[in-house]
Amino acid sequence: MQIEVCPILVFKDSLEGKNSIDLNWLALLLDDIGNGSSLVEASKKSEISYRGAWGKLNEAEDALGIPLVVRTKGHGSKLTEFGVFLIQFIHQMQVGYRDSGLMHQNILLKEIKKFQKTESVKWKFLSSSDSIIQKAVGEVKGIDLKIAGSGESLERLLNNEAHIAGYHVSDEKSSKAIHHRLSKNDIEIFPVMRRVQGLMVKKGNPLNIRTIYDLVNRKVRFINRQIGSGTRLLFDTLLLIEDIAPSEINGYLQEEFTHSAVANAILAGKADVGLGVKNIAIENGLGFIPLRDEVFFVAMKKEMLAQSEASKLIRKIRSYSSETPGYKAISLNRQIAGWL
Repeated sequence: MQIEVCPILVFKDSLEGKNSIDLNWLALLLDDIGNGSSLVEASKKSEISYRGAWGKLNEAEDALGIPLVVRTKGHGSKLTEFGVFLIQFIHQMQVGYRDSGLMHQNILLKEIKKFQKTESVKWKFLSSSDSIIQKAVGEVKGIDLKIAGSGESLERLLNNEAHIAGYHVSDEKSSKAIHHRLSKNDIEIFPVMRRVQGLMVKKGNPLNIRTIYDLVNRKVRFINRQIGSGTRLLFDTLLLIEDIAPSEINGYLQEEFTHSAVANAILAGKADVGLGVKNIAIENGLGFIPLRDEVFFVAMKKEMLAQSEASKLIRKIRSYSSETPGYKAISLNRQIAGWL
């Protein structure tokens, strides 16, 4: 975005109130006409339509009470004596205005940059897709959220490419392994909520899908999550438990990047079923078959703990999860004994 401070002609209209015209633009338009250009040609150079240029010219003439251009049918347009004077007046004014105008423009831009820096995002938060996370971040200034898979979010945190990471796990063994790795790298882990993942299906469940094994039916079109997401890892784990090969699932290679995108694919008739969280299924009027509870964690570097945004973010997540179907807030480690 570019900002320019420039002189304008302000005039009052009894019906429309105050109007204004950029004097720099007006001088350039009149210059072109004075040098032999038609109003059509001059309007093109000024990057405005012929009708728009004519309208603004008429507004200026009405405001000043003096014609600036004489329009002669078949002979184009010529400047009046006052039109020539106005060009000279604007040019002379610009000479004096240039120094003071640039000074004030620089002051304005300097202050804008200062406030933008103050208000700009300070903390990078990479997190697995979740509507509660997105809602909570929307109420905490200074945090920039980027949706990524649980694995990518943690790797970026470990590589100092993020300040906070959100991830979810569905079994105690995986949770302990992640906790051990993060703790060795001076990263604090906070359990914030428990949520339900399951199969989202069309309303009424017309294909009568009940379990993961029902997805082996080639008539059932599945929509998967991207590699690296916690939901994809959960699905692959469930296939392993059921001894089902990915190649047996019609649509295993078809991917979306969020729970909402999976729901939309089902609503649009592009798929019959996909793995996702309960509240997204409810919000979209889809059927839901619960499969596995999982715990959502927020991890961050220890130095982040001193920032008020971090504690506010965690409070908001826990607050929203306590009032959303398919979620349950977790505020104490003992609520998930055995996971850490």
